[in-house]
Amino acid sequence: MIQIAVCDDEKYYRDKIRELAAQFLEKRHIVFLDISMKDIDGIETAMRIRSFHSGTCIVFVTAFLDYALDGYKADAVRYLMKDSLGTEMEECMAAVLERMELRQVAFPFTGGVQELYTDNILYVESRKHKSVFFCLESERKEYQLYEKMDVIEEKLGQYAFLRIHKSYLVNMKHIRKISSYAVILDTGESLPVPRLKFRAVREAFTAYKGAW
Repeated sequence: MIQIAVCDDEKYYRDKIRELAAQFLEKRHIVFLDISMKDIDGIETAMRIRSFHSGTCIVFVTAFLDYALDGYKADAVRYLMKDSLGTEMEECMAAVLERMELRQVAFPFTGGVQELYTDNILYVESRKHKSVFFCLESERKEYQLYEKMDVIEEKLGQYAFLRIHKSYLVNMKHIRKISSYAVILDTGESLPVPRLKFRAVREAFTAYKGAW
């Protein structure tokens, strides 16, 4: 069953979005948000959603383009103009499907071989002889294994993981921002970025965001 939330203060557009979206998806977490609503701003709503469910795909629906830059803070997949829903919805849903393609990787953790969805991995930290995976599943979990970070980076690099520090490999899908020589995750955690590596890390993340 598809789970789609449509948040707009005009019934016509709620119904229109629901009708068009239902033609393309079957069970994914998607929120269609009107940016300009009376009681709460769509950008603020999106950021609240991000705080507890970082993997949700957010699509902003608007009659104006003025809010585009603000929307990048919430990592919106697309912006839909209200006057062209019929022509833009198909491309939008294709982009959502591409973003939500689930990939799994298996690692021989200390508790046994475990398959993880790459989207659920927040980051990997090197601690002495172990590498610790920090994951956000139904609850926050940690997995440990004896493996060099270089080997893990080679395996996860193709899934948009960025080595920000010799001890940290971060999933860029969970990066909220990079500033003051630190990476801020959508969980609120802050991870250090060395001064000499900061520019390269920032450029890599900027290129990743631009690809969307």
